[in-house]
Amino acid sequence: MPGSEEFTENGVVIMNNTYESPLSARYADAEMKFLFSPDKKFRTWRRLWIALAQAEKELGLPIEQEQIDEMIAFQDDINYEVAEAREKIVRHDVMSHVYAFGEQCPKARPIIHLGATSCYVGDNTDVIVMTDALRLIQKKLVLVIRALSRFAMEYKNLPTLAFTHFQPAQPTTVGKRACLWIQDLLMDLEDVEYQLSKAKLLGSKGTTGTQASFLELFDGDHEKVKKLDQLIAEKMGYSACFPVSGQTYSRKLDSQILSILSGIAQSAAKFSNDIRLLQHLKEVEEPFEKNQIGSSAMAYKRNPMRSERIASLARYVIVDSLNPAVTAATQWFERTLDDSANKRISVPEAFLAVDGILNLYLNVTDGLVVYPKVIEQRLRKELPFMATENIMMDAVKRGADRQQLHERIRVHSMAASRVIKEEGGENDLLARIAGDPIFGVTLDELNAIVSPEKYVGRAPQQTEEFLSETVAPTLEKYSEIRDEKAEINV
Repeated sequence: MPGSEEFTENGVVIMNNTYESPLSARYADAEMKFLFSPDKKFRTWRRLWIALAQAEKELGLPIEQEQIDEMIAFQDDINYEVAEAREKIVRHDVMSHVYAFGEQCPKARPIIHLGATSCYVGDNTDVIVMTDALRLIQKKLVLVIRALSRFAMEYKNLPTLAFTHFQPAQPTTVGKRACLWIQDLLMDLEDVEYQLSKAKLLGSKGTTGTQASFLELFDGDHEKVKKLDQLIAEKMGYSACFPVSGQTYSRKLDSQILSILSGIAQSAAKFSNDIRLLQHLKEVEEPFEKNQIGSSAMAYKRNPMRSERIASLARYVIVDSLNPAVTAATQWFERTLDDSANKRISVPEAFLAVDGILNLYLNVTDGLVVYPKVIEQRLRKELPFMATENIMMDAVKRGADRQQLHERIRVHSMAASRVIKEEGGENDLLARIAGDPIFGVTLDELNAIVSPEKYVGRAPQQTEEFLSETVAPTLEKYSEIRDEKAEINV
């Protein structure tokens, strides 16, 4: 790879003595890593130089087709060694690559980068790479939503204990809970779609955004200078450029994009925390491979390491999103360069981390293991308390006094709770109520009353309606995206 070095000791190559980003080595896929690679960047620079020359020729500048054809012939054949040697002399990456391109294209050398400043290739490439990366994130969001939708439909009717404050609350269903995860991701997908819908290039704005150099090239013809921006955008696959800029596109764009990535990280972290808690309860588990080791000391353990990794990477992205926010807030006038080093790190790493997060999210969702018996057992332990209102109302219908019933239920509930908490016994509330003549009901009748399906409200119907009316139309827009299995490292 360009710029890499080999270290040797007694003639043997040493491979493990240089820092390597875990985001690249462990988490992100090859497709996302390529988008932020030197090769992608420098190939895009050359495509932009070709688009600039083509547009300038179409608008009347003395540029020959032969010069453009020469550039096209070498657009993907980058002579890195020439560029690297030149950069050591001039200390300028863009001019080093202009020089290297010119070495391959001697006829085109005089018109490469004509009228442009470094940000023409640098900033336009950044926009193109971020846009391509957002499209990849969009695809992976769709895959996760699709997988979760299948899970939600499969378990739409399975009652489970719901929690508020992680304390037992009214029951829901396993499928309905999954809909909460899906809804967060749909909000993220909407944000990605909106951001992509308004994608714009910087265009050819010059050193302070006034296009003065291009106005000079076109002998003061303002319409041709305006048309130049539009032609470059079209040739690069975009519909428009930012109407105004300083030397750079507004760094607000980076902040907006990383805010979206932070939102995805937040959604994924919420899902991962729920799975970690459910795995503790032994109700739902993330996939656990046959030879996987959960703990080096405790062989029996099945740690939710994939969900924990989602939470860990999400935390990084959420914090990282502050970088471009601060950068956008502190840019001076038409530009300062205190954004450069930060952008080189914060933007690619946010995308690599979210790529890894979504790989993990899809992998976990595809392999979720549900334990209905454990779910039912926990729910039935709590249901008697939740059923007391219905039990009381039935007794009132038979002529009992509500105030007396309420007091008796309070007494029985306190006693049953004491047995559970202080003695470690089972919930005997129903037996206590059945044994109290004021209620006039048998234990069999009470057991029928506390059937879990009676306490989930509209959860099954909500799940069906949400999946058919909201999720399905969204997924239909992406029907061309084929299902994929997410493979994870380590």
